[in-house]
Amino acid sequence: MSQQKDPDLPSNDVTEGVERAPHRAMFRAMGYDDADFSSPMVGVANPAADITPCNVHLDDVADSAVEGVEGGDGMPIEFGTITISDAISMGTEGMRASLISREVIADSVELVAFGERMDALVTVAGCDKNLPGMMMAAIRTDLPSVFLYGGSIMPGEHDGREITVQNVFEGVGAVAAGEMSEDELEEMEHEACPGAGSCGGMFTANTMASISEAIGLAPLGSASAPAESEERYDVAERAGELAAECVREDRRPSDILTRESFENAIAIQVALGGSTNAVLHLLALAAEAGVDLDIEDFNEISDRTPKVANLQPGGSRVMNDLHEVGGVPVVLKRLLDAGLIHGDAMTVTGRTIEEELEHLGVDGDVQRTSESASGDEPRAGDVEGDVDFLKPVDDPFHETGAITVLTGNLAPDGAVLKVTGKDETQHTGPARVFESEEDAMAYVQEGHIESGDVIVIRNEGPRGGPGMREMLGVTAAVVGQGHEDDVALLTDGRFSGATRGPMVGHVAPEAAAGGPIALVEDGDEVTVDVPNRELSVAVSDEEMAARREDWEAPEPRYDAGVLRKYGSQFGSAADGAVTNPAAKRE
Repeated sequence: MSQQKDPDLPSNDVTEGVERAPHRAMFRAMGYDDADFSSPMVGVANPAADITPCNVHLDDVADSAVEGVEGGDGMPIEFGTITISDAISMGTEGMRASLISREVIADSVELVAFGERMDALVTVAGCDKNLPGMMMAAIRTDLPSVFLYGGSIMPGEHDGREITVQNVFEGVGAVAAGEMSEDELEEMEHEACPGAGSCGGMFTANTMASISEAIGLAPLGSASAPAESEERYDVAERAGELAAECVREDRRPSDILTRESFENAIAIQVALGGSTNAVLHLLALAAEAGVDLDIEDFNEISDRTPKVANLQPGGSRVMNDLHEVGGVPVVLKRLLDAGLIHGDAMTVTGRTIEEELEHLGVDGDVQRTSESASGDEPRAGDVEGDVDFLKPVDDPFHETGAITVLTGNLAPDGAVLKVTGKDETQHTGPARVFESEEDAMAYVQEGHIESGDVIVIRNEGPRGGPGMREMLGVTAAVVGQGHEDDVALLTDGRFSGATRGPMVGHVAPEAAAGGPIALVEDGDEVTVDVPNRELSVAVSDEEMAARREDWEAPEPRYDAGVLRKYGSQFGSAADGAVTNPAAKRE
C-alpha cells in the first residue's frame, strides 16, 4: 500500500485506499511503485511528432522534464497530443487545421489531466499553435503548471548570410518575378532548415515563447536556448523540478495571471517585433483566464513601448542571436528600468519579475560582444558592450511598438498589422477582391499585381475558413516580387509570424459573419492608414447598406467532421477566436 500524502491532491482518487488496488495495478504494469504513489502525479504533455522539425526532438526534451520531475520527488506521467506543422501546411487547404489544433491541444491536455486525476503539468510545445494551446490547457485546469518550449532551430546559411524558411517562401515570389533562379531557390531550400527546432525568427513560436516568460508561466531565461543544445535540456529538467515544487507550494496559473501580467506580455511582444498571431492568442488566453483584455489595449501598450529588437522578419537576426546576448530577460530588464512593465507581477518560480531578474543577476547589458552563433567570426555591427540588433529603450529602432490595431468602416471590431519597416504605412489603392487564398495566390504568381493595389482575401476567418488560415505564401510572394512597400493586403484570415510589409489581418467582423469586408467590390478605394489607425473603404454608408441587402451568407465549406465542428464554434478574432463556451465574450 502507498503511504498517505496530501489529501487534497486529485491523484489520491486513483492511488489511495483499498478500493484503488485495481488502479494501482495498472500503474504497476508501467513500472510505478509505492514511492510514486506517495508523490504528486505530474503530467508531461508532449506533442512530439515527425511532421515538423519544431517537434521532432520533443521526446528528448520531455525525457529531460521527466528526469526533473523525478528529481523533484514527483511521479512523472508522460502523454501525447497532436501538432500541425504550420510551415508544411502553409498555402494549402490543410492550413485550415492550424488554429483548430490550438483548440484540440487545449482540449486534449485538459481531458487527460482531468480524466487521469493529475496534480500538475509540464506543458511542452514546439510548433506555433502548440504554445497557446498548452498555456490554455494550464489555465483551464488551473493545476500547478510549468510551460516548456522546445527551442528554435539554428539559422541556415546561404551566400554568406543567415537565412530561415521565411527566405525560402519569399524566394518563391522572387522566382516568379524573374529575380531569382530556380537553382538558387533549390540551394536555399537545402540550406534554410539545418536541424530540429521551431522557425528561428521572431515568428509566432518564438514570440509566444518570449511571452511565456513575460506573462509568468515559464521561468525567465527559458525561451531562447536553441532546440539542439545542452542548455535546452537543462531548461527542460528544471521545468520538471519546478512543476513538482509548484505542487508543494500550491502555486497555480490563477496565482500568476493578472491584468498586469498580460500587459507585460504585450510589452515584450511589441518591443521584440513579435508576430500578429500573439494578439489572437493573448486575447484567447485572457478570455480563458477571465482577465479583462481588449484588442484596443494593444494600441495603448504599443504606443508607450518602443521596438528595441531588429529580428526577422523585419530585421536580419534570429532567436539564437538574442539568446547569445542574454535572451528575453535582458529585454525585460530594460523595459523594467524604463517603467514599461510591472515588476511586481508574479512568475511560476514564486518570485516576481523584478525579483527573478535580480535573482538571475540580469542588469540589462548584453552578455556577448562579438562572436557569431557558431563562435567563429565577429559580425558587422557587433561592438563592445552592445550589438546592432538590440537597442536601449532610449535609443530604439522605433519609438512605438511593432503591433498596430486598425479600425474603421472596414474593420469596426479591429484588424491587426505588424509594422516591420522604418516608416508607418499610408496606402490607398484599388481593391482586388478574392474569395479564397488560392485565387489570390494564382493572381500574384501570374504577375497581375500592380503598384498601389490592395489585395482583399475574405471568407478565410475563424468561421468562414474555417480556421483562419495563415497566408505566408501569398504575402511572401508579394514581397518576393518586389512589392513589399507598394502593395497592401488585407484579410479576415491570419498571417504567419514571418510575414512583413503592409499586410493587415484579423479583420473583424469576418466576411462569413457579415462584416464589411464581405461587401467590398473590385475597384473600391481602400485606405490603410497606420498613423491614424484606420482601415476604410471609400464607399458611402448608403451604398454599403444597399450591398448588404443583396448579400447572402456563404454555405460552410465542410458539412461534417472536425472542421465543421470547430468552425461552427469559433468566436470572433477580436476576442481571440476561442471555442470554449465559458471563455467567449461579446
